[in-house]
Amino acid sequence: MRDIGFEAADGFPLHGHVYEGSGDGPAVLISSAAAVPDAIYRHFANYLIEQGASKVLTYDYRGVAGSEGPGRWKGRLNLKDWGVLDFPAALDELRRIADGRPLVGIGHSYGGVALGLSNRSADFERFALLASLSGYYRNTAQPCAMYAKMNLLGVPLTIPFGKLPRWGGLGEAVPGTIFRDWARWCRNPNFLFADPGVPEAQNFKSVAIPLLSIGITDDVWGTPRAVESLLRRSDGRRGGRASDHAPARAV
Repeated sequence: MRDIGFEAADGFPLHGHVYEGSGDGPAVLISSAAAVPDAIYRHFANYLIEQGASKVLTYDYRGVAGSEGPGRWKGRLNLKDWGVLDFPAALDELRRIADGRPLVGIGHSYGGVALGLSNRSADFERFALLASLSGYYRNTAQPCAMYAKMNLLGVPLTIPFGKLPRWGGLGEAVPGTIFRDWARWCRNPNFLFADPGVPEAQNFKSVAIPLLSIGITDDVWGTPRAVESLLRRSDGRRGGRASDHAPARAV
C-alpha cells in the first residue's frame, strides 16, 4: 500500500491509497460510502490483490478524512461533487497507473450513486454496487429514527460547528454544506433526482454496463425497496428498461 495524491478537475486536492500486486487481473476502483474513510477498505483491497487484481485504488471524497482540503474551500463543498468531480478524478488516476489493464469498480452505498453522477460508467468493464440505494428516509427500515437523526440532530449540529462532527454518529466528520445536501435528498421521495441543482442526475440513464447489486439483510438503510429504487434509474446493458433489471436481492 502507498499513499497517493491527485486533484479533481476544479483543483481540489484528494488523497487515497494504491495497492499493487503481481496479478494480471483488472485494476479496481473502490468508491466509499458517505462519511466512511478509505482506510476502512484496506483489508478488502488487500484481499482483491491476493485474488489477482493488478491494482486497487481507494480514496477519500472532498471534505472527508484524508481529503479534508484547505480552508479556502470551506462553504463551497457540495455532495454532488463527490460523484461529478472526485469519482472521475480517482478513475483517471487509476487509469494512469493501470498499465493498460481493464478497469472495474466497486461502489459502497454512495459509491454507486457516484457512478451514476459521473457520466463515466463506460470506462468500466463492469461495476459492483454494495448497498447502493436511493436514500429517501421512508425507504429505510427505521424511517422515524433516520429522519430524526439526520434532520433533528445532524442538520442543527452543522450550524454551530460548520460540519457534522464524528460524534454525531453517522461516521467521519462531514462538512456542513455536504451533510445538509445529504439530509435534503433523503427527505425527498425522488432523492437527488428531484434536486434542480443536480442536472447530472440525468447521467444515470446512460449507465449500460453490467451491474452486480448486493444488499445486506440487516442494513437499515439499504432495504430491497431502497436498492431497487436506485437501480431503476439506470438502463442496464441487457435491457434498457427499469423492468428488465432483476429484483434487488439481499444476501
